[in-house]
Amino acid sequence: MSDQSTLPLAKEIDARGSFCPGPLLELIRGVKSIEAGQALQVLSSDPGSNKDIPAWVAKAKHEMVGIFPEDGYSRFVIRKTH
Repeated sequence: MSDQSTLPLAKEIDARGSFCPGPLLELIRGVKSIEAGQALQVLSSDPGSNKDIPAWVAKAKHEMVGIFPEDGYSRFVIRKTH
């Protein structure tokens, strides 16, 4: 995982209130809309995202920069690698 403090975000997806598989599908769509090397973040209140998103990022061979617990949701920061 990288240091998120210096990482500019190309996109933010607010999927709070959306249930599985919504946040993951929005992430996949978001990754397709940015360039390799860019990062995006997904905000999700769905507890399933804590497993689903990291599993998809690893399978798709992108970089999970970090998972940051917030009040009532998690913030996932992903860097597109290819």
